[in-house]
Amino acid sequence: QVQLVESGGGLVQPGGSLRLSCAASVSIFSINTMGWYRQAPGKQRELVATVTIGGSRNYADSVKGRFTISIDNAKNTVYLQMDRLKPEDTAVYYCHAVIRGHDYWGQGTQVTVSS
Repeated sequence: QVQLVESGGGLVQPGGSLRLSCAASVSIFSINTMGWYRQAPGKQRELVATVTIGGSRNYADSVKGRFTISIDNAKNTVYLQMDRLKPEDTAVYYCHAVIRGHDYWGQGTQVTVSS
């Protein structure tokens, strides 16, 4: 049973930072791609950032230059460092992984950017 366990969400003021973590229950080397998606109220889920096991990174235009995705192979964990947060970044953030051709999702973690 593959599990993705997220942590690190919360409330932050505009301009602040948060780091999200997603720990996979399988070896990172069995994973093709990991990433983060988000869904704001009344909106569709959208891609935030992805990283392949080979290290290729992809970011949504709205977060380029502010968010950084990284992988710690030893901990089977992917991180999303979010800097210069804006109110429009408020959403539930979901970890996603493609493992042996199958999609897996975390339970989601709330990020709220507000003064």
